[in-house]
Amino acid sequence: MNKKLSQLFSPGMAVYFVISACFCLTPIFMGYPIVAGVEALVLVILFIWYQIRNAHRKRELSQYLQDVNFSLDAVSSEQMNIPLPAVILNLRDGEISWSNDAFLRIAGEPDSVFETPITDYFPDFSFKWLLEGHTECPDEVFCGSSRYRVYGDTIRSNDETTSYQIAMLYFIDLTDLLDLREEYTLSRPVVSLILVDNYDELTANLSDKSISNFSAKLDDAITSWVAGSGGILRRLERNRYLFLFESRELPRLIDEKFSILETVRAITNDYGAPATLSIGIGKDGQTLQECYDFASLSIDMSLSRGGDQAVIKDRYNFSFYGGRAKEAERRTLVKSRVMAGSLQELISQSSMVFIMGHRNADLDAVGSAVGVMAICRKVQVPAKIVLDQKFNAASALLEKLMAVPAYQDAFISPGEAIFSSTPDSLLVVVDTNRPDQVESRPLLDTCSRVAVIDHHRRAADYIDDALLNFHEPYASSASELVTELIQYLLDREDLLPVEALSLLAGIVLDTKNFSVRTGTRTFEAAAWLRKNGADTVAVKLLFQNDLKATLSRYEIIQHAELYRDNIALCCLNYTSDRITAAQAADELLNISGIQASFVFYPDGNQVICSARSIGEANVQMILEPLGGGGNQATAGAQIRGLTPEQVRDAIKQSIDEFFAE
Repeated sequence: MNKKLSQLFSPGMAVYFVISACFCLTPIFMGYPIVAGVEALVLVILFIWYQIRNAHRKRELSQYLQDVNFSLDAVSSEQMNIPLPAVILNLRDGEISWSNDAFLRIAGEPDSVFETPITDYFPDFSFKWLLEGHTECPDEVFCGSSRYRVYGDTIRSNDETTSYQIAMLYFIDLTDLLDLREEYTLSRPVVSLILVDNYDELTANLSDKSISNFSAKLDDAITSWVAGSGGILRRLERNRYLFLFESRELPRLIDEKFSILETVRAITNDYGAPATLSIGIGKDGQTLQECYDFASLSIDMSLSRGGDQAVIKDRYNFSFYGGRAKEAERRTLVKSRVMAGSLQELISQSSMVFIMGHRNADLDAVGSAVGVMAICRKVQVPAKIVLDQKFNAASALLEKLMAVPAYQDAFISPGEAIFSSTPDSLLVVVDTNRPDQVESRPLLDTCSRVAVIDHHRRAADYIDDALLNFHEPYASSASELVTELIQYLLDREDLLPVEALSLLAGIVLDTKNFSVRTGTRTFEAAAWLRKNGADTVAVKLLFQNDLKATLSRYEIIQHAELYRDNIALCCLNYTSDRITAAQAADELLNISGIQASFVFYPDGNQVICSARSIGEANVQMILEPLGGGGNQATAGAQIRGLTPEQVRDAIKQSIDEFFAE
């Protein structure tokens, strides 16, 4: 032992001094004896200093080893005979220098574990945390089926230049406590509300016997689905169920992708119309009431996204499952009439109304804003449309509006709106429900009174504190919703022809000239606008492009590549006009065999994506993991921190995950 330590602290020093002595003799042969004498004197001094220093160093090391031996002896004594498993670990090689009997028992060794690597008993153990100066291992340590929390401290020599050498570790068995914690977590109650979305429509005009048979089929399907879960199922209303179960069952339901959704879709009424379910699940609440509130929010979220899906709400986030089926139109004129009265009352109680759409406002955002402007004029409350007049996708319509006296001073910048707002001002948000997509987020945060009118599927980060929320994902456009409100609030002479034109343009834009997401209510709204002065030829002119934009659109199409045989991806390495990119995405759907299209391009520090679909691909669900939104046929996203090539790979992955469900 002493020989090894001597070699460690003085490796070959005699060789160094012999070589130095040879160099001292060299000046004698060159005729410089005085120089040789000076060098020899310096060498002697250095040799004496080295001997003194080396002796001192050996004394320090000897004292250090004595301290270590004393610590080992003390540990072995009765004074350190602690009941916790403990070891002394050599931090240089991870070998055990000492252990007590308690550690031997958990290690399964009868005699000794001296000089055995600690990883032989704890395979995943790392002592990096000790070297970093911590006294508690950040992770649980496993030994067989037992789990331990490890505490420890290091022993340092008196010399501050010496690194840590050994450490004392204590192992606390937390197996029972952790098992109890896991059992507590797994047994936490989960509240689920199950709603048959279209029960009233499916049972309308059916005989009592048919309704009874249809309800029995639903009961059997739902009862079979919950069987074996150990939960409680109760029917609250004719189309509403309460399901209570433990958290341990939720992962199984998620792995099965809530198979009840597919099962119920196979149940039809006498006319062949399928049923759909919305499932709202609330978990992690401090009380059952809070879990129930989470479940209610989840049901509302599911319905606002088109139904036929399961939504899970915990204390922080929403999670979505399903929602792949095509949305069926489920709207009532009663709701539109009630919303019209509520909006009129909110406007009449306001000193000023600000109307705001999403960033880079399109024809639907401007058209719906103009419709709300007409309502404010009828109620005789001053109103302004908050719009960035430089960056928008409705310049042709804005020119027509500004040519009318009523709209020459109707538009205001976000900064001016914030400066002009008062506590009793009303902000009406149209054509979006996401706070991060509005024209001005500071204005949204400033106004305490907010109303939302939107048709997009609701995202997890929706505007949740609105006084009025007219949200209909079954509608074609926000302009269609505003048109229905106007029919209950305005007379024919109250609506200007340019306002009717704006609303019709918004409907035409989002329905792709009445080819997608078009229901009977859409045609009724368009007919009412046409009757009240909307010029269809003028609407057509708003969609015309110049030759340069047309050539740019077809240049984008040339970059298209097929993915999964029927999805077109256009990855551009240059910045494009948003309108042109969106039109290119629409144009790609005219190509035979293509059912969905994605066009994306860089724009500053973000990538803009426009997506369209006429097939099974739900572009809103595909872009949602990337922060996008929209509906099944039309969606978009603004993705930061990625290149277009990375966005392409992310979209491909999201497409694969969508079709894998």
